Amino acid sequence: MSFAVDELTCDGFLDGKLRVFQPRNGYRAATDPVFLAAAVQAKSGQSILELGCGVGVASLCLGFRISGLRLLGLEVQADYADLARKNAKENHLTLTVMQSDLQQLPPELVETSFDHVMFNPPYFAATNFSAPTNAGKQIAHIEETPLGDWIKVAFKRLKPRGVMTAIHLADRLPDLLRALPREAGDIRILPLASRAGRDAKRIIVSARKASAGPTRLLAPFLIHNGKAHLGDGDDFAAAARAILRDGSALAEFS
Repeated sequence: MSFAVDELTCDGFLDGKLRVFQPRNGYRAATDPVFLAAAVQAKSGQSILELGCGVGVASLCLGFRISGLRLLGLEVQADYADLARKNAKENHLTLTVMQSDLQQLPPELVETSFDHVMFNPPYFAATNFSAPTNAGKQIAHIEETPLGDWIKVAFKRLKPRGVMTAIHLADRLPDLLRALPREAGDIRILPLASRAGRDAKRIIVSARKASAGPTRLLAPFLIHNGKAHLGDGDDFAAAARAILRDGSALAEFS
């Protein structure tokens, strides 16, 4: 069942360059999918698969930045998949969205490989997080499919030398690294910290299929200037503002 009009909000991403419909009550995308898209170093003509695309924010940010991409999103919730299609149309971007469970991929997807696979999976295990009452939010936040399965599916769908990119909580980094297959190389780990002197709460990890490249722990990316918010308005660092306002790429992954 699709959302009714009065159940939606229309929100601006990339300083209003993208207009995205989201459920008023349910999972609502914020900055994480924007940073995820910024980390994907795709080239025009390449194919990108987003696992768990939600309403399509990461894919649309990537399509906004790079023209000529073949974007495909997979989303388990039919109403969110419908919104992703609507959002692509509203923003004049091409995004194919399949509604399916991660562990039961459509046959046509099983037969396809991609240059990039990206995902922003549910962050919280059911054992240590109180489930939201909203069903859509619960599916988006509570990890029912293990993180290792997300990574396994991602690598199966990658072409040789293709790149997986994921954003997750910093304390899940050990789980993420353990789940990477032996063929993963050129691994890059970028901590995202809100301010100087603060622990990183998020990490972005990329890994290349069939690569012997070394693992790199990159310097933390600081989202805000200063050690505290001191006044009205945003205090984004210049690099973060370029990503969140203009859709720029994360130079650390270039």
